Amino acid sequence: MKLIFEFLRYCLGNEVDMSGVVAGMNWQRLYGFASKQALLGVCFDGIERLGKEYPEELKQNPIDRNLLMTWMGAAQQIRRQNMKVNGVAGKLYSMLRKDGLRCCILKGQGNALMYPNPYFRNPGDIDVWVNASREQITEYAKKHFELEDDLRFHHLETTMDGVPVELHFFPGIMNNLVYNARLQKWFKRNADLQCSNVVSLPDDAGEIAVPTAAFNVVYQLTHLYHHFFDEGIGMRQIVDYYFVVISDELLVIRDTLQRELKYLGLWKFAGAVMYVLHEVLGLPEEKMICPMDEKRGKLLLSEIMNGGNFGRHFTKYGHFTQQGMAKKYFLKIWRNMHFVRYYPAEALSEPLFRTWHFFWRIWAHG
Repeated sequence: MKLIFEFLRYCLGNEVDMSGVVAGMNWQRLYGFASKQALLGVCFDGIERLGKEYPEELKQNPIDRNLLMTWMGAAQQIRRQNMKVNGVAGKLYSMLRKDGLRCCILKGQGNALMYPNPYFRNPGDIDVWVNASREQITEYAKKHFELEDDLRFHHLETTMDGVPVELHFFPGIMNNLVYNARLQKWFKRNADLQCSNVVSLPDDAGEIAVPTAAFNVVYQLTHLYHHFFDEGIGMRQIVDYYFVVISDELLVIRDTLQRELKYLGLWKFAGAVMYVLHEVLGLPEEKMICPMDEKRGKLLLSEIMNGGNFGRHFTKYGHFTQQGMAKKYFLKIWRNMHFVRYYPAEALSEPLFRTWHFFWRIWAHG
């Protein structure tokens, strides 16, 4: 994996001597890794650069033509999808603002803007945090959208021009009641600034508000943490977080940030993420938001490599992400019991939160 990780660093714009990497790379294996981790576009961008910067080395270890054509097709599809999602994100943001709702786009197309090439990040749905009450957002959504049946505690789901959209009542949740209450207060306190941080999308696709790096470093960590216990996280989210962490604006608020991470119950997990960012993407220690935690970091890296994007490729834990609802419920509990000694507060709370959420959804659908 060492060569693949070095290649990934190169794709993210780091200075890496690629001579030995190109010579020893198994291109089919790299494609398999990139596909499983939703990084095909990012890695193809790196391959295009190699063609310009290391042509001689590529002649010695060429990429199979069929593989290259398949990869190019996937990268073009990712590019087209990004253009579509950008257009819808701009349109959605403009519509909400015109109707007097303050909001910002979480993760997704805002994260893509931090990449060397914003068109090569695998796009997903559009997550919009609307700074209004649950009742206001639900009322608005019923008037303007076709709603999905699946109402969640922190968002509702719909589509716009064929792109899945989640309208968030608040950005995220934690399983533990105490830490979740603290997190929700933190979100409320920081809401205004996130809705004012307006940026332009590429190729005149419009404007959107996106969170600041200071907000993202906490919010996206809670998102990773929640998914870690839910179904798993992949390398694409780790790459997203890498671009958040390297922002220069974090250097001046590190002490405040560290206090917040401890207060919100994120300190141990942050240390694990720093370890993965260092081992895989070469994050230097001066950019870290807290010290590395090797023990928890190795566990996290192993889960990422096994599960792939959102844990879809897990073979351990009884292939739990591919099971029916009832079986998955118990397999998730069994999986999370593996994490109790590393993250007791969140791991023990996860089955309780999930059970409560199940009954809440039945009640909410009335």
